[in-house]
Amino acid sequence: MGSASKPSPTAGAPSRRKVALCLTLLTLQYGAQPLISKRCVGQGVIVTSLVLAIELLKVICAVILLVAEGSLKAQFSNWSLVGSLTASGLPAAIYALQNSLLQISYKNLDSLTFSILNQTKLLFTAFFTYLILGQKQSPKQILALALLITAAVLLSIGESSRKGASGGSSDYVLLYGVIPVTVASVLSGLASSLCQWASQVRLVILLSR
Repeated sequence: MGSASKPSPTAGAPSRRKVALCLTLLTLQYGAQPLISKRCVGQGVIVTSLVLAIELLKVICAVILLVAEGSLKAQFSNWSLVGSLTASGLPAAIYALQNSLLQISYKNLDSLTFSILNQTKLLFTAFFTYLILGQKQSPKQILALALLITAAVLLSIGESSRKGASGGSSDYVLLYGVIPVTVASVLSGLASSLCQWASQVRLVILLSR
């Protein structure tokens, strides 16, 4: 008898073309989001109402995607209110606060400074992932994170100095621009790590049944 062929470990992995497409879309989204927000969201917009509308649209889009791939019924068959709140209640609250801070920061920073500062969430995600899950970063990843935080610090200093030189208040930019987006990045890293931890705990529970 011939030996059964073993499935390739990359059989279920997404193709490189699909990965490249997703990365391109993410890049466009991160680059365009600050520009669109600054152009379309006025100073008088109520932040909480805007955040609630955004989160509602996210839920609608998620449901549409689940329906499209035919997994909506399977997802709800395993759903429970207690389990959902236990796994995602705290991260959801953190993400809501993070989005409110981002909306405040959008209005008081230029798009480039905001985008770079917002990407410091990668640094905080790595930090909290190590703190909560014990996952370490490679030397190359540590170098990339160090370059990212250096660029963020230089841009923050430059933005405050530019506002001060043009007659604006550098303290105002720091308080309502730099600090909110930095705190939002910290919260994003914390929430991402908590979501990963919750998914691992859920997987362990399912495998132990």
